[in-house]
Amino acid sequence: MLLNYRTIKKTLLVAFVCGSIHSSFAQISDAAKFAAPITTDLLKKHLTIIAGDDMEGRETGTAGQRKAAEYIEAQFKAIGLKAPVNFNGSYQQLYPLNQDSIVLTQSRAKIGDTELKYGTDYITSVVNNSSKSIEGKEFIFVGYGISEEKYDDYKGLDVAGKVVVLLLGEPKMNGKFLLSGTSKYSKYTYPGIAAKMLLAAQKGAIAAVVINPAMAVPNGKMAGNSAVYYPANSKEEKANYLVISHEAANNFFANWQVDSLVKNAKAGATFDAAKYEKVTTTFNFQFQKEKQIINASNVIGIVEGSDKKDEYVFVTGHYDHLGIRNGKIYYGADDDGSGTCGVLAMAEAFAKAKAAGKGPRRTMVFMTVSGEEKGLWGSQYYSENPIFPLDKTSVDLNIDMVGRVDTERQKDDTLNYVYVIGHNKMSSDLQGINEGANNKNTMLVLDYKFDDPTDPEQIFYRSDHYNFAKKGVPILFFYDGMLKADYHKPTDTIDKINWELYKKRVHMIFFTAWEIANRNDMLKRDIPLVDTGR
Repeated sequence: MLLNYRTIKKTLLVAFVCGSIHSSFAQISDAAKFAAPITTDLLKKHLTIIAGDDMEGRETGTAGQRKAAEYIEAQFKAIGLKAPVNFNGSYQQLYPLNQDSIVLTQSRAKIGDTELKYGTDYITSVVNNSSKSIEGKEFIFVGYGISEEKYDDYKGLDVAGKVVVLLLGEPKMNGKFLLSGTSKYSKYTYPGIAAKMLLAAQKGAIAAVVINPAMAVPNGKMAGNSAVYYPANSKEEKANYLVISHEAANNFFANWQVDSLVKNAKAGATFDAAKYEKVTTTFNFQFQKEKQIINASNVIGIVEGSDKKDEYVFVTGHYDHLGIRNGKIYYGADDDGSGTCGVLAMAEAFAKAKAAGKGPRRTMVFMTVSGEEKGLWGSQYYSENPIFPLDKTSVDLNIDMVGRVDTERQKDDTLNYVYVIGHNKMSSDLQGINEGANNKNTMLVLDYKFDDPTDPEQIFYRSDHYNFAKKGVPILFFYDGMLKADYHKPTDTIDKINWELYKKRVHMIFFTAWEIANRNDMLKRDIPLVDTGR
């Protein structure tokens, strides 16, 4: 018997709806099944090693960082992740760093007839100075060393061929920074001295003598005799400089009343630099350093997708920390051992899903980077040398500190929250996907306070997702807000981790990644990035 057309249509519709519901529930069930093995025991196993004594604080460019990279690589291999092609079986993307060391026997500073003692009378920067010999005979005071439309220390001054003397800091008015008119400082505070030395060179100064209002006696240990840094793309010449003690400044520039200058600088006062007479005396500054190239690495493991394998979902976290300082290990359990171990746990979950025939449609790329604490070096290198096309990278889900509770958070949800950054940036798809995954599975409070453009911490610009965002890739950044307590202290240890909350946050990120990896379309890129970063 032939069925009535309407009956056929109705039957097909019911079947389609039931099939869709079944498929949806199956997918949710699959995600929950593979999230379940992400346990507190698994996270604790990895973090005990990553934030242990043997890793020596994982400072970029050191043996500790290399040990951590080897551990992560071994885990990626053991759980069945693929290594990137053309890496010759390695999971590590090496990137070069410069390591400079001062040759103290060939470096000296002399003002008038007085030889300055390094580490007591003065210190200097290994990174920001170049090997050269400088001789001068005139010193010009230039306030903070700033030249902008709103405030210009160089106005009316000719410093060409002369040595400029300047103070660290920048002026304020009514409690706000004069240049910005807000609570946000300018480039003259960060990157600060580098910006001032570039300007000094552009003005024709042959060198600079710097007075730090907050440091009466230069700390030679703080300066160090060697430094590792990311090779700069800029070829612009900066002025060589030294930072002198307040006592030495008073001796050489007595007519300027240096103690009064320091007091005013601490208060953020403005200066009329042109009213200070030049000081005529000889200046000799010889600086010599040796250079060598060392490597750091990002560690990358891949779970290949199925029908959309040429599109990519990144899950990232930085595995470096601050190393050993004054004999103390900076363990970095939360920062960012927690993110690193979350990446490892999610990588294993996706690898198991793939092995069970439930793998992602898009290729999952799990990347732990180094150099974050130094200036987002590893992610910068990747963004400039991508293995996978950035225009086919749907999202970067970045995890940097998800293991603890914000000690400043005074709310009832203290044990059930995570800060999410980037929810209203780059893609209008992000918020709905993340909130949907959370509401179905984990029910955390998603706090967006750090997405406020006026937030003084400017968190959006301070972790590795930013280098993806600059290239147009949508991002979400997950963070616990721990900026007080043990942040960047040797007491950031695994005994401070809230294991249940940590696990719940990792689960939420896993469900979000699962949804993005398996949806039909890549994330829209429909919100222009308003980049006010530093």
